Amino acid sequence: MKNDSDVIDLLRHMVHAPTQSFNEEASVAWISWWLDRNGLAYSTPKGNIVAAAAPPDPAKKTLALIAHLDTVPPAAGYSRDPYDPGTDPDIVWGLGSNDDGGSVVAMLAVLRHYYGKKLPFNLLLMLVREEECSGPDGVRWLFGPDGPFAGEPASPDWLPKPDWAVVGEPTGLQAATSERGLLVIDGDAFGQSGHAARNDGVNALYLAMDDIARLRGHRFTRISQEMGEVRLNVTQILSGTAHNVIPDRCRFVIDIRPNELYTPKEILDELQDICKSHLQARNLLHRASATAADSPLRKAAAKLGIDTFSSPTSSDWMQLPCDAIKLGPGDSARSHKADEFIRVSEIEAGIALYTALIESFNENTLE
Repeated sequence: MKNDSDVIDLLRHMVHAPTQSFNEEASVAWISWWLDRNGLAYSTPKGNIVAAAAPPDPAKKTLALIAHLDTVPPAAGYSRDPYDPGTDPDIVWGLGSNDDGGSVVAMLAVLRHYYGKKLPFNLLLMLVREEECSGPDGVRWLFGPDGPFAGEPASPDWLPKPDWAVVGEPTGLQAATSERGLLVIDGDAFGQSGHAARNDGVNALYLAMDDIARLRGHRFTRISQEMGEVRLNVTQILSGTAHNVIPDRCRFVIDIRPNELYTPKEILDELQDICKSHLQARNLLHRASATAADSPLRKAAAKLGIDTFSSPTSSDWMQLPCDAIKLGPGDSARSHKADEFIRVSEIEAGIALYTALIESFNENTLE
C-alpha cells in the first residue's frame, strides 16, 4: 500500500485550523487540497465532502465510510495550544486529532488505495459536518429529501444510497455493534404561588419531586441483549424566586440513554403516563442503533477477529438509514478532554484495519 505519511501531515494542518461545528470550512479546504493533489474526484454538497472510489453503478450495492469533520470547543485545562499539533513524529496533538481526525485521514488513505479499482460494490467516502451538535446540514441533510441520495441515477449529482456503513469514531479499533441513543426531556411542574409563612398555594417543587421519585423508580421492561436496560437520570432542577414564596413552577431535566428496543417517542409517552408534570422532548432524532444480526459487516469483523462492544456514546450512526458498525483509530476516553491526541501508529493501524475489513467484506458479499 502507498506510503500514507502525507495523511499525517494533513491531520496536522486540520488541527491547526479551528473546525468547530457549523464552521468546518478550514478542514474542508485542507482536505480538498489533498484530494486535488492526489487526483481524486469529489464534491462538497452543503460543505460536506463526498467521494466515490469509482463511478457509482446503480446495479451494485453500496458501502460507505463515514467520519465527521467538526469538533467541540476546546475543553478547559489544556496545558498546550489546542490548535498546535506539535512536531513529535509519533503523536499528533490538539483538538480534533483523536475525535475525529484519525478516522478522517485513515478513510482518506483507504479511498486513495481503492480509487479506480473494481469492487463488487460501490465504495463511498463521506466526511460530514455538524456531528457533534446533530446539526441540520450534515448526515441529516445528506440522507434527507433534498440531499444527493434522494435523486435519480440519471441526475448528474446522484449518489447511491448506502446499504452498509462504517462510522469512523475513536473506538480503539474495536467494532461497536450497538450504541445507545440520547433523549433529553424537559419537565415542567405547575403549582400556585403563595406566602410561605401562611403555608398557602400549591408547591410546584413538591409536585416535581413526586414525579422525580416516580422516574427514579421506573424500569423499562424491554431489555436489550447487547445494551441492557434503558438508562434514566434526572440531572437538573430549577425552582423558586425567593425564600418566602411558594414556587408556582419547577423545571427539571431528564437524561435518557435508550436501547435499540425503544423509539424516543415510545419512551416519552411511557414516562408522560406516570408523571403529572408536562414532559417535552428536545428532539426525537437520537435513537439507539444496532448492527443487524446477519450483517455482512459483523461477518467481516468476526473473520478478522475484531473485538466487538456496545458503545455508550452516540454518533452519526443514529441518523443513518442503513446497517452499520462504528470503528476507528484512537481512544474515546480522550475525546472532548484537554490535551487531546492520537498516536501515528494508531492511524496506521486504522488504515490497515479498514483495508482488511473491506477485503473481508468483499469476500463475504460474494458468498
